[in-house]
Amino acid sequence: MQSKKNYSIAIFAGGCFWCMEPAFAGEDGVISVKPGYTDGNTLNPSYEEVCSGTTGHTEAVQIEFDPEKISYMRLLEIFWQNIDPTDAGGQFADRGSQYRTGIYYSDESQKSQAELLKKQLEDSKKFSKPIAVEIKPASTFYPAEAYHHAYYKKNKFHYEAYKQGSGRAKFIELNWKNKNHLELSSPNDLKSRLTPLQYKVTQECGTEPPFQNEYWNNKKPGIYVDVVTGIPLFSSLDKFDSGTGWPSFIKPIDVNNIKTKDDFSHFMRRTEVSSRDGSHLGHVFDDGPGSDHKRYCINSASLRFIPLEDLEQQGYSRFKKLFE
Repeated sequence: MQSKKNYSIAIFAGGCFWCMEPAFAGEDGVISVKPGYTDGNTLNPSYEEVCSGTTGHTEAVQIEFDPEKISYMRLLEIFWQNIDPTDAGGQFADRGSQYRTGIYYSDESQKSQAELLKKQLEDSKKFSKPIAVEIKPASTFYPAEAYHHAYYKKNKFHYEAYKQGSGRAKFIELNWKNKNHLELSSPNDLKSRLTPLQYKVTQECGTEPPFQNEYWNNKKPGIYVDVVTGIPLFSSLDKFDSGTGWPSFIKPIDVNNIKTKDDFSHFMRRTEVSSRDGSHLGHVFDDGPGSDHKRYCINSASLRFIPLEDLEQQGYSRFKKLFE
C-alpha cells in the first residue's frame, strides 16, 4: 500500500498496541506509527468495545515508512522480535481475540515476504509450538483514541511496569537477543543443514576456489538469495562475467539487504560484503562495468539460485516484475 510521497503502509497486530508502537518508532525510515483496531466487523469501534472482544477487531499498529530507507522485510523482523508467535489466545497477560497476532498485507509483495519469513521461522524449529500468527489481507484500520498514541512516552512509568509485569519484556529478552536480525539457527543447526564449504564461507569468512564453484558461469535468469536466510541479494540481470571465476554483480537487489565493512586480512585493504543477517558473501571492488563501477565479487557457496520459473513457487513472486 502506498501513501503520500511514495511512503508505504504496514499493519501488524502483536497484542497490546502500547508495546508495539515503540518497537517501530524511532527506526530510521519509519515516518509514523499509529495504534488502532483492524480485522473486525464493527464500524469506528471504541477501545471499550474492542476490549469486550465482541467487535472482531484486534489491537494493531499502522506504520508509515519510506521503503528507500527501511525495507518491509526489516519491519517484519522487528514485528517477530516483539511477540510470542506461538500464542494463539492473545499475547502474554492479555487474553482474547482482541489481542491476537496478525500481519495484514496490502499487496502481493508484502504477502510473499510475510509468508517467506514465517516459513523460515517454522523451519528453524526455534519454537517447539506451532507458529500462530495470521497473515491476511489488510482491511480498514481505525486509529485508536488520542490518549493511546505514544502511551509509552505519556505514561512511561505505567508502560514500563505493564511491559515487565505482563511477561513481554522477559520473553523478548530470552528469545530475541539479537535485535539486528532474526536468530533462526544455532551454529549446530547451520552445520547440519549447510555443506562444509557453505559453512566455512558464510560463517568463517572463507573463500571458495575460482572457476570451481556452482554459479560463476551460470547464465540462467533468476535471483540469488542468502543460502542461510533466503534474503534476496542479487539478480541475474545484474550479473556479468568479470573473468575472475566467481559470480560478479554490478549491484544488489536491495542495498538494505547487504552490509559492507573494511577488511584488512591477508595484508590487504578490501571491502567485505555480508548479508544483512551476517553471512559473509565476498568483497566489493571499484572496477565494475556499471555506472558506479562496483563489482560485487561473491562466493557461490554463500548463495542459493532461484530460477525465474520457480520464483512464485518459492515465495519470491514480487521479483518476477524485474524480468518483464
